Amino acid sequence: MTSRSPAKARTIRAEFDQAAEPDQRDRYTLWRNLTATALRLSRHTAALAFVTLAVFVAMTLLEFFYFRRLSGGLPSLDMRLAGFTPDEGMAWLTALGRRGGEIILVWHYLTFDLLFPALLSLTLVSLLLATGRRLAKFRTMAAPAQSLLAFVLVLPYTLADYAQNLAVARLLSDFQSANPDSLAFASALTVTKFALLAIPVVVIAVFYLADQRRAGQGGERP
Repeated sequence: MTSRSPAKARTIRAEFDQAAEPDQRDRYTLWRNLTATALRLSRHTAALAFVTLAVFVAMTLLEFFYFRRLSGGLPSLDMRLAGFTPDEGMAWLTALGRRGGEIILVWHYLTFDLLFPALLSLTLVSLLLATGRRLAKFRTMAAPAQSLLAFVLVLPYTLADYAQNLAVARLLSDFQSANPDSLAFASALTVTKFALLAIPVVVIAVFYLADQRRAGQGGERP
């Protein structure tokens, strides 16, 4: 009869724990970095909102005073909340021509709209945390859970916006890629982008209204 030595068992367990430690440390580091980033964002909500608004204003001015002149008055595909038909998308591309398409590609998709989705996403995360922490139930959540909730609400919009930008930029850079399927796909991404953007915006509004209601009922502010 053989028996396992207690010393040998402890050695095996120690080796197993050491093998698991790097993965655990990676997860802990991710959570810590996520929480720290969210905390920094929530302290700079006003600055983020100001920069995001400034970029949005610049994009809007370019759209109405320059891009629509290039397209004969047709709104850019980014501006069509309800999407567009393949014929409407093709009409926009045709009106722009190659020169107009290159201008919008450079002065919108490779500059302002390369930055705007990230800025807006960071602003939304900071607003979610800032408004949520005024509510008692939200404050009872651990800081990493608050941060995770905010990022989960915003990240789908971020990915959809960049995917939509990529789809439209491809149409502008290669007119031959424009066909009913690619235009319908770009339209679906446009609708999806705005639908996903509405989710964090609605949650922020709910948090804000809940805080105002509590304040109106004489509740103490944190």
